[in-house]
Amino acid sequence: MASHGTVKAVNDLAMRWTAVLPHAGTVLAAAGVWPLLGLLAHGAAGAARRELSDALSIPADGAATAARDLLATLRATHGLGAALGLWSRSTLPVEPAWLDQLPAEAHGHLTGDPVRDQVHLDTWAANRTQGQIDTMPITVNDETLLVLASALTLRTDWIRSFTPGGMEAGTGPWRDMNLAGLHRTTRLLNRVGVVDTEAGPLTELQIIGTHGIDVHLYLGTPEASAGQVLTAAVGALHNRRAMVPGDHLPHGTPGPGLSVTRVLSVDGESVLRVSTVPFTVTSHHDLLNHHDLFGLGTATDTSQGHFPGISAKPLAVQAAAQAMTATFGARGFRSAAATAFTTVVGGVPRFPFRAREITVRFDRPFGFLALHRTSRLVLNAGWVAVPDTLEEAA
Repeated sequence: MASHGTVKAVNDLAMRWTAVLPHAGTVLAAAGVWPLLGLLAHGAAGAARRELSDALSIPADGAATAARDLLATLRATHGLGAALGLWSRSTLPVEPAWLDQLPAEAHGHLTGDPVRDQVHLDTWAANRTQGQIDTMPITVNDETLLVLASALTLRTDWIRSFTPGGMEAGTGPWRDMNLAGLHRTTRLLNRVGVVDTEAGPLTELQIIGTHGIDVHLYLGTPEASAGQVLTAAVGALHNRRAMVPGDHLPHGTPGPGLSVTRVLSVDGESVLRVSTVPFTVTSHHDLLNHHDLFGLGTATDTSQGHFPGISAKPLAVQAAAQAMTATFGARGFRSAAATAFTTVVGGVPRFPFRAREITVRFDRPFGFLALHRTSRLVLNAGWVAVPDTLEEAA
């Protein structure tokens, strides 16, 4: 099983990656990149090894073992799927000690025919992501000697479904849109909370899914960027004492999108009313656009080899990319990511009581995290810039 240190290291990478996200809608899976970096680090030397170790936040000596343990944990978790693939040319000698770090069934071969090899890789990506990603995020060519790839799928159904309907945004960039809405009411006030961060107050809504996989929604101030909101969100996962839960929030508007009041009530029970939007976000990330973030600066220098632990033949990273999709709906959430490196909610009632009522509305761009509840491992992180409309949801 993945250690606490590995979970923290993966989340650290997710935090640094989200910090450089644009405002546009996007989604990423650091848990799909991290194991590949770990395997590369195990076979690297010199400056490339040091940079990969820094990106991983663990020593390179233990990176392959940590990568294997993480993949094993993902595969063993209900609702998750994780696969690893390696393909190499017959002309490339691959070190047996490095191959031993990978599952035996993971190793395939490249024919040297780019068209034929691309079809094979695209088919692997589609099969391993249940058709959610139909092509590998990289393209092979005549110079490609080795491909190292991962596929990560996630599916969780809500313990309680939302009720679909319409939704209006009072202000912000979605104000004139005919929004599709998702609504739910619960007595569990602590599903919502507010934390003060460097980017300002942040509202968190926890949506509990099956198999121990949850999705949290995050709304910052209108001025906060996608990167600021998501970086603060990942940080809040490891600082729960700073989160003020719903039953301790003061009356008024204690956080973005939040309202806390006392209302007439039939039974005196407090209530949390949630309104949000369904969405589908897709993205393609060229990891080399942020090569320092992923420890790939030196590794892409083709003037020399950097991976003697992988092959005696000099190797450098040729391309590195991730394709991803995530869908949030009334009944649940699903996502898929493929990452590859080439070298890798009767009558008129009586109201005898008054009760606390909290309403939370996600009616402008917001962030989300999908995570493993027990370990708090971040599986996906994303930003919703364009929600579904009623026409699209019909």
